[in-house]
Amino acid sequence: MSDPQIALFMLGIFIIIIFLGFPIAFTLMAMGISFGYYAYFDGPRMWRAYNRAVEGGADSWTQAELWVEGLFNNRIFDLFINQTYSVMTNEVLTAVPLFLFMGYIVERANIVARLFSTLNIASRRIPGSMAVAALITCTLFATATGIVGAVVTLMGLLALPAMLNARYESSFASGIICAGGTLGILIPPSIMLIVYAASSGVSIVQLYAGAILPGLLLSGLYLCYVVGRAIVQPQVAPRPRADEVPDIPFFKLVVLLLTSFFPLAFLILAVLGAILFGLATPTEAASIGALGGLVLAVAYRALTWNRLRESVYLTVRTTAMVCWLFVGSWTFSSVFSYLGGEQVINEFVTGLNISPLQFLLLAQLIIFLLGWPLEWSEIIIIFVPIFLPLLPHFGIDPLFFGILVALNLQTSFLTPPMAMSAYYLKGIAPPQVQLVQIFKGCFPFLLLVFVAMAVLYLQPQIAFWLPGLIYG
Repeated sequence: MSDPQIALFMLGIFIIIIFLGFPIAFTLMAMGISFGYYAYFDGPRMWRAYNRAVEGGADSWTQAELWVEGLFNNRIFDLFINQTYSVMTNEVLTAVPLFLFMGYIVERANIVARLFSTLNIASRRIPGSMAVAALITCTLFATATGIVGAVVTLMGLLALPAMLNARYESSFASGIICAGGTLGILIPPSIMLIVYAASSGVSIVQLYAGAILPGLLLSGLYLCYVVGRAIVQPQVAPRPRADEVPDIPFFKLVVLLLTSFFPLAFLILAVLGAILFGLATPTEAASIGALGGLVLAVAYRALTWNRLRESVYLTVRTTAMVCWLFVGSWTFSSVFSYLGGEQVINEFVTGLNISPLQFLLLAQLIIFLLGWPLEWSEIIIIFVPIFLPLLPHFGIDPLFFGILVALNLQTSFLTPPMAMSAYYLKGIAPPQVQLVQIFKGCFPFLLLVFVAMAVLYLQPQIAFWLPGLIYG
């Protein structure tokens, strides 16, 4: 077998191992080192000291020691160490644990219950008011945390029983929580966009600026669908009765908004504004966000030692997963490239003579299908870099491609049979809410994601206008 054939064989084995359920980070590292040992194998260089010892008549113990040293003198080990050091010192990735910590602290600060209750009262005259309140709460909370499972679980415990008690259709209520909970990986400050920036070399600041309007577009489409369906089919989202939502004075409503909605919204806007307007780097802004999360937890009297310890533990665990995925992915991709696999893929795709639109459709279809068995982090770190070298050939801006991918990855949480949002919700939903009903509720929002992607392709200035306005 030639080296390019071995590279493709390596990729095929990796895909098979993924479907068998092995831990992906360690699989990447193991395969990168094992195939890299073959790729970088150089016997004369590796055992040069051993050969000299044999020629010089060294004793058998010294020869054995030098032979073992030569066994580990393969350049793949140098590559692995350098890749590990590069990941752990990457300035872009430094923001990941800080944003994660902010999200976990906010999650435990008991803000969400107060926020949902206030928004429910404020929107009581809107059709589908509780659904609107749940979606806005999901959007804001998802933006603050970026952890889909945490948002869906917490909102499922809080908003789903309230909507069911208000006679909302089960599938409609479930779809709102599942779709709203995924918005945090698209709307800045998003962990996913940081990971994409580290993989692609795109400026995280410009990526954040470019993702704001597409994120608001998708959230707006969700809200329009919810209100529109509540008007057309009022039985799926009945108007609240007088005894269900209190009619409080305007001044008291303002006070409730000031103490529940605005603190979290101000924290997110302050962090994002500091990044976009150059007042702070993403890492510095993330550290301010983490401090702001602690201040909110103290202000709401929700900061305890156990909650703080839990937040630190979850932050470290998630950060370690992301970092080791990067180490494994970069080692794997370096060996794959060295063997000629990347060149084979590039030549194959460019030889198809497809248009930029066809390439985008092909790439997004592959990412959509990968979203069934894989998490977004694995897709961004492992598979998206395969497409990045092809973007210049088709004249596609990597910033635009990254936002399309971020929109596309919303579907990975909503598409059966591996719709993780649905499984998160089913785990805490009342027994009468069936998994099939949750899947049914996700489908309209899944279609809206495709609509948002089509709108973004037809009007790319949605992604480029704000970066161009701020940075020229």
